[in-house]
Amino acid sequence: MAKAWLSLGANIGDPSAQLAEAISRLDAHPDITVVAQSQVIRTKAWGKTDQPDFANMAAAVETALEPIDLLHVALDIERDMGRVRHEVWGPRLIDIDIIAYERVEMQTGRLTLPHPFAHQRDFVLVPLREIAPDVAAWIEGRT
Repeated sequence: MAKAWLSLGANIGDPSAQLAEAISRLDAHPDITVVAQSQVIRTKAWGKTDQPDFANMAAAVETALEPIDLLHVALDIERDMGRVRHEVWGPRLIDIDIIAYERVEMQTGRLTLPHPFAHQRDFVLVPLREIAPDVAAWIEGRT
């Protein structure tokens, strides 16, 4: 089983409940086990700032899935929970990003690992430091 670290966020609807539901859906997948979760933090929007504050958290998972398949599961969960992509960095019911997958470094048209903006985002790094300080340090050290 591989280990991966995810960043989850939401800023419309009931963000705390949506984060909990996303974690439950991830953990219910037969090839994913959630092994750690950070606390939920509140942060200002990043990129597009004229929107409500976000609830953000990180999760560590063990998975039998390859990175692109894990991405597809995350996107399916987002869609099944009602996420519609209207604009980049816009408001959302749920967002699930793969921040790192083991120490894999890859760049495809669909997925870049580690996440290309993770080192710039406190809403990713603060929760990640809580559950995986070594992974957060690795990401920060790559810049």
